Amino acid sequence: MEDILAQAKRVAEEAEVFTVSLEETPVQFEANRLKHIQSKQSSSVALRVVRQGKIGYATTTEPGDSRNLIDMAVETAEFGMPAKFEFPALASYPGVEVFDSRVESVSVGKMIELGEELIATIRNHTTDIICEAGVTRAVISANIINSRGGQANYRLSVFSLGIEGSLINDTDMLFVGESQSSCHLLTETRAVVEVVLQQLELAKNRAVVPSQPLPVVFTPRGVASALIMPLMAAFNGKMVLEGASPVGNRLGQSVFDEKLCLWDDPTIAYRPESRPCDDEGIPSQRTPLISEGTVANFLYDLQTAALAHTRNTGNGSRNRGGLPTPSPSAFVIAPGDTAFDEMVSDIKEGLVIEHLMGAGQGNILGGDFSGNVLLGYKIENGKMVGRVKDTMVSGNVYQVLKQIVAVGSDDSWVGSSIKTPSLYCPSLAVASK
Repeated sequence: MEDILAQAKRVAEEAEVFTVSLEETPVQFEANRLKHIQSKQSSSVALRVVRQGKIGYATTTEPGDSRNLIDMAVETAEFGMPAKFEFPALASYPGVEVFDSRVESVSVGKMIELGEELIATIRNHTTDIICEAGVTRAVISANIINSRGGQANYRLSVFSLGIEGSLINDTDMLFVGESQSSCHLLTETRAVVEVVLQQLELAKNRAVVPSQPLPVVFTPRGVASALIMPLMAAFNGKMVLEGASPVGNRLGQSVFDEKLCLWDDPTIAYRPESRPCDDEGIPSQRTPLISEGTVANFLYDLQTAALAHTRNTGNGSRNRGGLPTPSPSAFVIAPGDTAFDEMVSDIKEGLVIEHLMGAGQGNILGGDFSGNVLLGYKIENGKMVGRVKDTMVSGNVYQVLKQIVAVGSDDSWVGSSIKTPSLYCPSLAVASK
């Protein structure tokens, strides 16, 4: 890295070298059986330069090919965007714990055992179910060095396990599933299995909801599948800069229900999206986005922050090697004080949404969403009475989150990057066959 940087400094005013390597072993199960085991290794070197005030960029998977890498970066600078930022100097970084050596050393045999345990437990409950499962270990190493003396490096371990099951009876198709991920080694399947077994129990009976606006409770998985994607787009500094965000000109204004608080936080220990610094070497920080319903901040990298004449939030992400763009690390919605059962018991007729399919196909930037309820349950007289089928919902994220009846106390991680409680909304358009 130092050699590439030294050569690049001879032909450009500024330079930055970013390297990332990945070692990953996924164990995949299909149709209730072990399908394949892979071990993958990859590494890349990215060079970003500022030459004659413009950004040049190149990447290679051949670390010894430094001359060609530098030449390509210099050539692209001729057509690059004007650089409005300066690379960061050497900084101190928060001590964010993201590496567990047990992940690196866990045996493939143990991973197979965990996958088989997931499937066996679910099939002991429902013998006809067809399961797909996955257990994956990964170790990522990232290194950054630039011409202003800035440098950072860290190792990140990731371990994940999950299962999806399908139960098909003529035209009736039921899909259930859950996953868990951490920087720690996960040796217990119980948390994942309990969620899936609960889904199967609630889905035993069938129910029909009327085609009319109904009160809706989004579980944490429902929130993640229906409401988060538009918010990620709206709080992206690049979208704000381009004038595409619906809340871009609402900084400091009350846009959402005062019970809603949202922040981005890459400093949470042992979470797969956490890190001591972003992919440009900016120290990680917790950034409030919605504070009691008020728009508090947006997410920026070096270039977009400079163009917007605002403070960089340390959200530059390269997606393992590309040019940096603003990106969230972990979206966290603050829990409330209402139990999930209390929300359900408050509703005479309504819907619990566990997973919405196709919500991201609407006008995401405008906040519109619509989709099929892949997994959801009818509420009748304060109780969940059965699974709904052939049901669609539609709405707008900003309208839904403007009026929230209650925020749940049941916050949990969904995937590796979203932590949210259940949300109780007073009305959502429902269409059912």
